[in-house]
Amino acid sequence: MQETELYPAVKAFLEAAGYTVKAEIGPADVMGVRDDGAPVIVELKTAFSLALFHQGIARLAITDLVYVAVPRGQGRRFAKALAENTRLARRLGLGLLTVRLPDGLVEVQCDPGPYAPRKSAPRRRALLAEFARRRGDPNLGGVRGARVTAYRQDALACAHHLAAAGPCRGADVKSATGVDRATTLMRDNHYGWFARHGAGVYGLTETGHAMLEEAPCRRSS
Repeated sequence: MQETELYPAVKAFLEAAGYTVKAEIGPADVMGVRDDGAPVIVELKTAFSLALFHQGIARLAITDLVYVAVPRGQGRRFAKALAENTRLARRLGLGLLTVRLPDGLVEVQCDPGPYAPRKSAPRRRALLAEFARRRGDPNLGGVRGARVTAYRQDALACAHHLAAAGPCRGADVKSATGVDRATTLMRDNHYGWFARHGAGVYGLTETGHAMLEEAPCRRSS
């Protein structure tokens, strides 16, 4: 498809808001003017891209009313991209429009203007707690796939103790390893490494023994 396919719907949308609209005015894809205020500029692209946001930022030197517009897609992949790029547009002070090409419906995902996202206290606490519990720095920044977490490190510490001492009470594992959540961790058995041997007593499963044999040096990771 071409960017020009978006223009009729965007033009009609702005005209309905009282703007006189013309295309390709200087560097602007679309420009609308009305008597009561600053002009509005819309940059058109066939998909989200860094270039689209670069162009939008550049147009902010002309007016505060800058939108970027893309065709509205379908499916979960587009929905995720739309949510992420709407957040980006807000952070940049840009508006975001989507155009449903079959019927020309234009939807405003966000309007231009200052934006300061609210901080999430629960997320902050969760990150700080994970940071505090993590032993050392076992991951590489930017790694993809499985990551070593504090939870996994605690599970490994419990597994190593059980491998050496045999089945133990949760309180004894906690005392020996320093893992405060040892009993809960072994009871939940997220990795399949632990088996209950009685009231509050846990040992290693075959899976747990195999894991330690395959990765004997992973105690700190």
